[in-house]
Amino acid sequence: MSGRDMDAEVRHETADRAGGERLRRWRMVLGGGEADGTGCALTGRDAAMDAALGALYGGGGEAGSRRASGARSAGLGGSAPNVARWLGDIRTYFPSSVVQVMQRDAIERLGLAALLLEPEMLEAVEPDVHLVGTLLSLNKAMPETTRETARAVVRKVVEQLEKKLATRTRATLTGALDRSARISRPRHRDIDWDRTIRANLKNYLPEYRTVVPDRLIGYGRAAQSVKKEVILCIDQSGSMAASVVYASVFGAVLASMRSIATRLVVFDTAVVDLTDQLDDPVDVLFGTQLGGGTDINRALAYCQSKITRPADTVVVLISDLYEGGIRNEMLKRVAAMKAAGVEFVTLLALSDEGAPAYDREHAAALAALGAPAFACTPDLFPDVMAAALEKRPLPTA
Repeated sequence: MSGRDMDAEVRHETADRAGGERLRRWRMVLGGGEADGTGCALTGRDAAMDAALGALYGGGGEAGSRRASGARSAGLGGSAPNVARWLGDIRTYFPSSVVQVMQRDAIERLGLAALLLEPEMLEAVEPDVHLVGTLLSLNKAMPETTRETARAVVRKVVEQLEKKLATRTRATLTGALDRSARISRPRHRDIDWDRTIRANLKNYLPEYRTVVPDRLIGYGRAAQSVKKEVILCIDQSGSMAASVVYASVFGAVLASMRSIATRLVVFDTAVVDLTDQLDDPVDVLFGTQLGGGTDINRALAYCQSKITRPADTVVVLISDLYEGGIRNEMLKRVAAMKAAGVEFVTLLALSDEGAPAYDREHAAALAALGAPAFACTPDLFPDVMAAALEKRPLPTA
């Protein structure tokens, strides 16, 4: 065989392999059966991945027939062992981020929430914020045999979030507290030179090429005494599950800072003060009751009654603003708090998923009072709080 013929054969084999790979990929996307049209049969790991996908996104049937035929079809069976086996499969074949999405879809599409009340199921899942929200919504129905396993799952997620969020939050807010405590006659080491120079530019002496300050601006050292008070007021309706998780973690971080007095209040149609549990966010989360109605006015009335130093207080309302209470009274309370010097922050969500459905009329009314409502990611929250503590405009995006 000539060199030219050998080159042609190699190119032909390469093209065949590339074509086969394209068919394999299309077969994985289309799911097999009469609709895909590829005629490509899957084997080994590909067949197992396809079966795991088919259990969730296919159109009917059971796992056993899927594995035998290679055709994608839905159904995890009605028992925890089948689902636990499937959870183990997807953790084998897919990265963690994909596993979390598939778990969430399984809970929503196939109604598997009740099976999460069984210990073997909880031991098989990939813990994430959304799973924690689901477990909290099932809290009251959870049998004692499952409760400790559920707490372990929730604690794992909480510890991951604290590790990710705590250091930056403390650093950002400590800086904000120092800057907010500026004094007019600071000691030399406490002078804020940038602000002092800007405030005294009118005293610049060209002949000496210097500024002669007649007013020094400084900031006090972070002391042990409480400088600011923060009230987190959290809507615990079912749509706010991820926000409740993040807010509880942030509440614990804030409570660990001696210069911030932190209060955490959750509400639906009733109001519950969980401040005495802030040293353990897991206890806070299991003290919530996701679901039910909403009475923002009652919650704000309670928060308002706990304010003793309005000029040094930040109230953070985390809610989609669907008010079941007295709308006008709610707005009057916000206006009264702001008039007294309270910094009022309204977050439509505290999560990575953007703004949920929310009451636009109430959001517009709050904005007119100087309390714009916006969704906030966990990464942005420390900056929002720092701005509120310093009474600066809020970074809304």
